[in-house]
Amino acid sequence: MKKDEVPQDKGKLTELVYATDEKGNYITTLSTGWEPKAIALSNSIEEISERIAIAKAQVENNEVSPICYYMEFCRMDIGVLSSYVGMWQWRVKRHFKPKVFAGLSDSTLKKYADSFNITIEELKNFKTN
Repeated sequence: MKKDEVPQDKGKLTELVYATDEKGNYITTLSTGWEPKAIALSNSIEEISERIAIAKAQVENNEVSPICYYMEFCRMDIGVLSSYVGMWQWRVKRHFKPKVFAGLSDSTLKKYADSFNITIEELKNFKTN
């Protein structure tokens, strides 16, 4: 798109985008947003917030382990988390079970805590704001 065609809807973000100048050369310019993109971003943030709230309630009801909550809070999925901790996905899913989680060694918990950038104690003693 040409520099004068870069969307300038009143959004919450300013981002750097590529455009072409009057000679057809690529340049960078700032865009204050594009309404459809802002709506999509807002919807995805709402969905993430919902998933975090559901995971929090499940941990508080002893339905899943804190690993599930922190995975959602850190915007990870099973594949990403399993690669961070160096375990098969089925193993990570198994650690979502509260009884299995309670028996995990500190070395295994450390892998999770490091992935979530928290301490082992924070992982064991689940509390949120």
